[in-house]
Amino acid sequence: MKNVIIREGRPDDMAATLALVQELAVYEKAPNEVVNTEKQLIEDGFGPNKIFDIFIAEKNNRIVGIALYYMKYSTWKGRCVFLEDIIVTEEERGTGIGKELFERVVHVAKERGVHRMEWQVLDWNGPAINFYRKYDAVMDGEWLNGKLTFEQLQAFER
Repeated sequence: MKNVIIREGRPDDMAATLALVQELAVYEKAPNEVVNTEKQLIEDGFGPNKIFDIFIAEKNNRIVGIALYYMKYSTWKGRCVFLEDIIVTEEERGTGIGKELFERVVHVAKERGVHRMEWQVLDWNGPAINFYRKYDAVMDGEWLNGKLTFEQLQAFER
């Protein structure tokens, strides 16, 4: 972790953040699925109706990782932190940057007194699953993820 700084994100980090998101999409075999923009990231992370927080990992003045998270609510548990993504550039994976980013979000969850921290991981992503298992994380095979796509939402009629 030599020369790596973990800090809170700023609006001018969002171009590099979007590049990391696109790199992740390629890794997850969905390169054409990213529709977010730098402008939208700035609005959603730093605008008047901010909905996420982000930590930035910087090495030699270059952004090499992010951890994006936000508050969610459970009717059973109350306030929770949802870790949307930890992304570390391919060349920096395995250097401890992901660990530092994850643990910063854990500290936020602890400081905020939430009852749970959650995230998702693809069932084929062995390296990520093994990473989370190091923390004795519960990998829940019972719940299925549901979603409606943008197209489905737009086509919805009552």
